[in-house]
Amino acid sequence: MTTIGELALVFVASALVSVVLIWLLHPLLKRHALAHPNVRSSHKTPTPQGGGIAVTAATVGVVVACVLFGVPGLGGQALWLVLAATVFIALVGAIDDIRPIAVMPRLILQVAGVAIVLAALPVDLRVVPLLPYWLERALLGLAILWFVNLVNFMDGIDWMTVAEVAPLTSGLVLFGLMAALSRDATIVALALCGAVIGFAPCNRPVARLFLGDVGSLPIGLLLGWLLVVLAGTGHFAAALLLPLYYLADATITLLRRLANGEPILQAHRSHFYQRAMDGGFSIYQVVGRVFLLNIALIGLAVTTLLTTSYLLHAAALIAGGVLVALLLYRFAAAKA
Repeated sequence: MTTIGELALVFVASALVSVVLIWLLHPLLKRHALAHPNVRSSHKTPTPQGGGIAVTAATVGVVVACVLFGVPGLGGQALWLVLAATVFIALVGAIDDIRPIAVMPRLILQVAGVAIVLAALPVDLRVVPLLPYWLERALLGLAILWFVNLVNFMDGIDWMTVAEVAPLTSGLVLFGLMAALSRDATIVALALCGAVIGFAPCNRPVARLFLGDVGSLPIGLLLGWLLVVLAGTGHFAAALLLPLYYLADATITLLRRLANGEPILQAHRSHFYQRAMDGGFSIYQVVGRVFLLNIALIGLAVTTLLTTSYLLHAAALIAGGVLVALLLYRFAAAKA
């Protein structure tokens, strides 16, 4: 593994590139990329979106720089495929931000990006070996596709994506230091963490800039890939624990809307964190609780790396599920 100093340099470089690009792009985005409030929005006035351009460019750019300047063990074909898919899906998001793409063409383009990531996975990577290889790959593709859209769905209030992505990627970097994650994946996670931290000041409530689909879609793609790689190294429980709040909030909300016959593609405010906002929670109270929960989930995920006991893995998953359920209940029970 690269040294702590080299890792720190990657983080700082990614954060600085993100900050500089945001500073350069912000005037242009204010003129040409305003997000107007709708039924899903928490903001009241038109706000520029497109900060994801800086986040994606900083992440990809710093990783490419690491390859070109000779960080040991980087630069294989798989990494280039993942970076290409990230740029591709960011372009899809950018177009959708400017001129919305119809649902089916957008989904087809997302599937194309996910297919590139699947092609980048090691041939011998298995998450559930009991399943036929073709079925497992199809399910992994669906999982990554869900993550692409899940991050987009959950990016509904200021700092929510920061409160999720910063601790999640930090946890992945920690796992890399514990030799539980490949060097490629560790550097990507670190660069993404730095880029999101660089974006955070502009997204601080009340936000002066939003990510837009150009940011949320590639972030979802990279997180999906990173978690699949982690699960494929034998750490399935950790890969579930790290994003458990996002998975639970988005998936339960989707299933509830389906059960109620509500149009799932229509803008709405029925996510648990949105219900908490409508019930009187402040943005800081919501994202603060999500951030602290994610820290706890990292701790539980780390415990699964320290033991091979399936019983302890199950106990960590149950504990994580209880913590997430308690927060979801608290959010849902909020009264204005």
